[in-house]
Amino acid sequence: MVGHGGPIRALAISPDGDSLLSGSFDTRVIRWSLKTETAEQVLRYHADGVNAVVFLKDGRMITAGADARVAVWTASRPEPDRVLEGHVAPIAALAVSPDGTLLASASWDRTVRLWSLSEGTSRVLEGHTQNVNGVAFLPDGRLVSVGYDLALRIWRLPDGQPDIVTLPAPLNAVAVAPDGEIVTGAVDGRLRMLTTDGKVSGELAASPTPVVALAMSADGALIAAAGIGGTVAIIDRKSRNLLRTLVGPGLPVWAVAFLADRETLMTGGADGRIRRWNARTGDPIGSSLIGTPADPLAAYAGDHGADVFRACVACHTLSDKEVQRAGPTLAGLYGRKIASLPGYRFSDALKTMDIVWTPETVARLFEIGPNAYTPGTKMPEQRIGSAEDRRALTEFLARATSR
Repeated sequence: MVGHGGPIRALAISPDGDSLLSGSFDTRVIRWSLKTETAEQVLRYHADGVNAVVFLKDGRMITAGADARVAVWTASRPEPDRVLEGHVAPIAALAVSPDGTLLASASWDRTVRLWSLSEGTSRVLEGHTQNVNGVAFLPDGRLVSVGYDLALRIWRLPDGQPDIVTLPAPLNAVAVAPDGEIVTGAVDGRLRMLTTDGKVSGELAASPTPVVALAMSADGALIAAAGIGGTVAIIDRKSRNLLRTLVGPGLPVWAVAFLADRETLMTGGADGRIRRWNARTGDPIGSSLIGTPADPLAAYAGDHGADVFRACVACHTLSDKEVQRAGPTLAGLYGRKIASLPGYRFSDALKTMDIVWTPETVARLFEIGPNAYTPGTKMPEQRIGSAEDRRALTEFLARATSR
């Protein structure tokens, strides 16, 4: 399914199994018919990329994104029924409580908010010390949140007190099985399973690159774990075995969702296309694979700086002739003031900063991390500990981004 003008960041399946909701970096949300694979409605409200979408049991839709707003929609209405505001940084994930009365939102402002869907009121759950990247409800109504601070928090509601589990790597995603088992996806490419009381019960390697999205089949039998490198691992949850790896066109996969048949998987990625797969056989369904793009760094084989930059390919191009990815192009980077590239929506916080990109400022960015150097950025937190690697990267950017 093709319709978005940028990377797809979120997918959700309607309760009746007939519709798919997709949110994109292009700021739009599309409601698709899964029977005809055509767009039934385009929702335009958000001022920045849409990172999270969910359906409610009554068919209403909820969307949220980098503009820190939550919008509640009724199908076929052109404007949101309600807008929920309170977060002060991008919203990364949404979850609806088992009884359908509460919405949880995870944000890079280091908080989780609980919203009453009947009244629109909210409460703030604080404690995470870095970006909160995922939320999910347990069957008993408790809430799980995960963040870049290595912490998994299990919040007891309504008192809002958490049990805290510290895991070995920063966490990007969380999913909960029907029996309550918790599954986390981390930047080290590993999945870790935990019991409902927070004890680690299993672990496996799912991807050589960070896991950025998780989905669970309705019966809890299968887990889909999407890696930033473009592959999706299909895991048998009970046996902890990797059944197969889906290999698409080589671009990051940001979103995954199982259909009600428990075997068909939908994926959305950096090329703005939605693909359909048989998760058990690994076969694409229909015209899911539309060419395989060349390695964007093939011309720099053997260049150490290019190897360091490979982690950045998911979000940035080196040339302004390429299709925009999640972040701004780096073409003409050196000498450019931060947040000044025309045509890209930068965080408001960046627009007030007095930074000019040079080898020194880029090196500093990765030495202390984006959160410390450019507070308020939408850029995922990452550091390069080696001074040699930072120098190789900045020298490579000088060669590769000059106009």
